[in-house]
Amino acid sequence: MKNDPNTPVGFARHDHGACIASALTLAEARCRDTGAQLTPVRRRALEILLESHVALGAYDVLARLAEDGFGSKPPVAYRALSFLVEQGFAHRIEKLNAYVACTHPGEAHDAAFMICRNCHKVAEAEVDATLGENGFVIENIVIEAEGLCPICREEGAV
Repeated sequence: MKNDPNTPVGFARHDHGACIASALTLAEARCRDTGAQLTPVRRRALEILLESHVALGAYDVLARLAEDGFGSKPPVAYRALSFLVEQGFAHRIEKLNAYVACTHPGEAHDAAFMICRNCHKVAEAEVDATLGENGFVIENIVIEAEGLCPICREEGAV
């Protein structure tokens, strides 16, 4: 599969190391600018979500945090994930009851999520802003589509 600039980040082949570094740098800068506390456990939770573009459940994140010595009680993960969502660094995927790192951190946006049923990667796309141009004030949008990503389609997944 060629690198298509129109392919959402979660499905495109890309320099994932640069993807992670950029997101962490942005999160640190935003927290510094807003006074929000990116504590070690919150930063590690973000790093865990950034490791792949696959949504992870809170207990998956908790297990990884516990391995790293951050505690094994559910509130540890839920508080960290809640902070990341509130700050715009992560999203909660309702269909999967899981979390994924935001590919547009720090930007105000409404997102739609495409979930590959084969590899379980999640790609984020921005919702068309014209939805709210008819005078209707959008307060919350949840769009989650399930199907096959370009890589799995190319590899012949059914």
